[in-house]
Amino acid sequence: MAAYFLAIDGGGTSCRSAVADAHGRILGRGRSGASNILTDPDTALRHIEEAARLALSDAALADVAPEDCVALLGLAGNNVGDAVSYVLERLPFQSAQIVSDGLIALQGAVGDADGAIAIVGTGTIFIARHQGELHYLGGWGFQIGDLGGGARIGHAALQESLLAHDGIRASSALTTSILEEFGNDPRRIVDFARAAHPGDFGRYAPRVVQGAADGDPTALRLMRDAAAQVDEALDAVGRITENSGRLCLLGGLAQVYPSYLADRHRVRLSEPLADALTGAVALAVQTFQTSEAAR
Repeated sequence: MAAYFLAIDGGGTSCRSAVADAHGRILGRGRSGASNILTDPDTALRHIEEAARLALSDAALADVAPEDCVALLGLAGNNVGDAVSYVLERLPFQSAQIVSDGLIALQGAVGDADGAIAIVGTGTIFIARHQGELHYLGGWGFQIGDLGGGARIGHAALQESLLAHDGIRASSALTTSILEEFGNDPRRIVDFARAAHPGDFGRYAPRVVQGAADGDPTALRLMRDAAAQVDEALDAVGRITENSGRLCLLGGLAQVYPSYLADRHRVRLSEPLADALTGAVALAVQTFQTSEAAR
């Protein structure tokens, strides 16, 4: 069995890594650039290897190379077979396994116990573990899913601005500021929306969050509508878990949502035990020790 385990938490903006010994004790950490295996797999591979080498350097393991380690990678897009196969064949490790970035987040948040997480960022996904079985809800992407996510909130804010421009709904400071940004020309908003990606819409979510905190009626309605969608998903999670175990909010909107969620969910929220990278380390040790024992 390899003496060292590498854990990778790869995302669209950065790639974090950790190297651990056979007992799961983290010895060093590293960070590099974006590692989205769907949009740019070759860049992702380069940053994954860079992050791994930085972790080994941080651990003062000068004589250890990525090729000497086994690795578990939590990556977005792990359900796209072609992307995973392409990356797996080119990874520099002794052996490797790619799992969902959501799975390592769940492991970090609740450990080995039953429980659930709601990842509420630009998009949304809900993951539960009950009696050892994993359940994934949502995460279908902006076009047909991600309800309650920042991209959806930003999209709704642009939509409300057009409704206010047309006099269909009352204007507010939020809609006025968005219209002014586009020179009070609705056609510019339409042109923007036609070419926009989820992250482009998501840039308007903080403005909605701040507007709601300031009492803007449009922003408050949008946040309450989004929270109702999260509540609905959490109800489904509760039916799976029988409302047992930890329930943790993760992601960029995790600190925003509690004040908008229904009391039945708010009272159940817990702080995560650890972060996703710590979860990846734990899964790496479990996965490869189990594999070695089965031989």
